[in-house]
Amino acid sequence: MLTSTNLLSRIIKKKRHKKPKTKTRNKRQETKEDPIEQDELEEDTEGFNLKTSAPSNAYGVQPLGNLYFNRGSINSRNTGLGNLQILTDELVLDILGFLDGTQLGLLATVSKSFYVFTNHEPLWRNLVLDKLNGEFLFNGSWKSTYIAGIYPLFDVNGCSSLKVRDFYSDYLFQSWLCASLEMKPEWLERDNIVRKKGISVEEFVMNFEEPNKPVLLEGCIDNWDALQKWDKDYLVSVCGDVKFAAGPVEMRLQEYFRYSDQVREERPLYLFDPKFAEKVPVLGSEYEVPLYFREDLFSVLGNERPDYRWVIIGPAGSGSSFHIDPNSTSAWNAVIKGSKKWILFPPDVVPPGVYPSPDGAEVACPVSIMEWFMNFYGATRNLKRRPIECICKAGEVIFVPNGWWHLVINLEESIAITQNYVSRRNLLNVLDFLKRPNAGELVSGTRDRVNLHDKFENAIESTFPGTIDQLVQKAEEKKAQEKKLSFWDSVTDSHAGAFKFSF
Repeated sequence: MLTSTNLLSRIIKKKRHKKPKTKTRNKRQETKEDPIEQDELEEDTEGFNLKTSAPSNAYGVQPLGNLYFNRGSINSRNTGLGNLQILTDELVLDILGFLDGTQLGLLATVSKSFYVFTNHEPLWRNLVLDKLNGEFLFNGSWKSTYIAGIYPLFDVNGCSSLKVRDFYSDYLFQSWLCASLEMKPEWLERDNIVRKKGISVEEFVMNFEEPNKPVLLEGCIDNWDALQKWDKDYLVSVCGDVKFAAGPVEMRLQEYFRYSDQVREERPLYLFDPKFAEKVPVLGSEYEVPLYFREDLFSVLGNERPDYRWVIIGPAGSGSSFHIDPNSTSAWNAVIKGSKKWILFPPDVVPPGVYPSPDGAEVACPVSIMEWFMNFYGATRNLKRRPIECICKAGEVIFVPNGWWHLVINLEESIAITQNYVSRRNLLNVLDFLKRPNAGELVSGTRDRVNLHDKFENAIESTFPGTIDQLVQKAEEKKAQEKKLSFWDSVTDSHAGAFKFSF
């Protein structure tokens, strides 16, 4: 597994001026003889590069591995924590998360170690989102944003951070590293998805929806007004003071774009709003559902249907870690601006580094998308069933079949629309999902989780009488046919007249 410690041991750097080299260096290593500046880094042999806009590792945190190459050094992390040094970094930060801004500020004066810990940006991000809700103007860092919001008369622009020598922490360093690394070229090279343009609905159903396979569709949203109009200036002008869901808060687009233009963090806030068309009806009129996805049986529930469509906006590095779409639905995702890297695994293949609970209610996975790429992407090369991957660009639509695991990361600032839907090909799966014993935990997007199955089934029977029985009969016939296959049927391709080596 690739960690921040062994990653940094692979990195080769040069200084602008020829000076003595040390045995190991990190992206922001500071030695007594020669502090290395952030912009002095060059490409490394393993292909890891810092973003040109990467934030400096302002407090001088180094990976723990560097401690073993600095003979005589003592980790100031431990000396400054006193008896608390036995706690993990995660636990220290969890404890600090109970403090308010004033208390963090006071604790920062106790020692160099507490200074570094109390300036950890996620602590201040949580304070901003909790205390200021969505009413804030991002000011380059979450700490500065908090101070400016709570103490508007205090001039935060003149404040500078201290650099602490000999502070070693894998956890704190990796948080900065994940926010600062560029995507490696090899992470973007693989493109093995089927691409189609101009196919009929019948072809789509037969070749992709029925067999439950992903496909990237080109040219099917060329008539969208959104494709031509939706840039930041236009969206700000038509949305005005309307607020949209961004993580745990709601923000006006003008404030969100101010944030997304400046932020460089491990997990950027992702604007993901399910009510955008109701909030700003003109947005709903400037796109239409592509021809292939027009049958949406959840529509029989009217206003009681679960959330199903979202506008998605985020900076480079934002996205969604591995998950399966809600309620066993299928989905389509259309990119309007920017580009997205997709990685998809079939339902029976759990991605490396992802650990779902037995009942599917919870999923444990790396903290950030970049962390997954650093530590687990390489493992996909050795899998017998490799993932399907692609880069979906503006004007393209990807079909995500039900049950497929998928990860998405924005390669640049991106705007997209996605919808989840239920067609006849997936109706029985959705009904089975909605009646699971723990449906109250699994079902999402609606307040009435427990009764959704009965409401949906009754509405289908009322609107499309006999449909469920027909689909059940068809599924049973298909299962019986599969059982009847003889040995020669299983190894012979009747269409090509040749063997299929599938045994």
